[in-house]
Amino acid sequence: MLHLTGTYECKIDAKGRLMLPAALKKQLLPEIEDGFVLKRAVFDQCLELYPMSEWKEMMLKINKLNRFKKKNNDFIRRFTAGVKIIEVDAAGRLLVPKDLFNFAGLQKEVVLSSQMTIVELWDKKKYEQVIGNSADDFASLAEEVMGDRDEQL
Repeated sequence: MLHLTGTYECKIDAKGRLMLPAALKKQLLPEIEDGFVLKRAVFDQCLELYPMSEWKEMMLKINKLNRFKKKNNDFIRRFTAGVKIIEVDAAGRLLVPKDLFNFAGLQKEVVLSSQMTIVELWDKKKYEQVIGNSADDFASLAEEVMGDRDEQL
């Protein structure tokens, strides 16, 4: 299983071309040949970059949902809305499709933030705002999410 690490600031051009930072590209090397899936995030105005192996794992889970339940069908439709298969070119760039570029409100400066097995792609100002807004609440969140765990981490 993939365990990505790091947050990287980089530039994206008006056509949506983004050069993967060398340190991130090195971590993704085993996955580059198979390609990636880029999609809208569920909770935030950013994008999620799934290595194809991780996307296939996610699809196995989603495929177990009963499609004859409306809420499941609605979830699947919304979760997969705008999904694009993308590749990293020989120069180490990936192309963010225009609809996803617009959804995330990307400007020239972006942040690639690893989230264990996927990478979030943020407009830099939005990323800093989200991280800054949650700073006061992070201690409470950490306690709520991780505080009741008795085993050693």
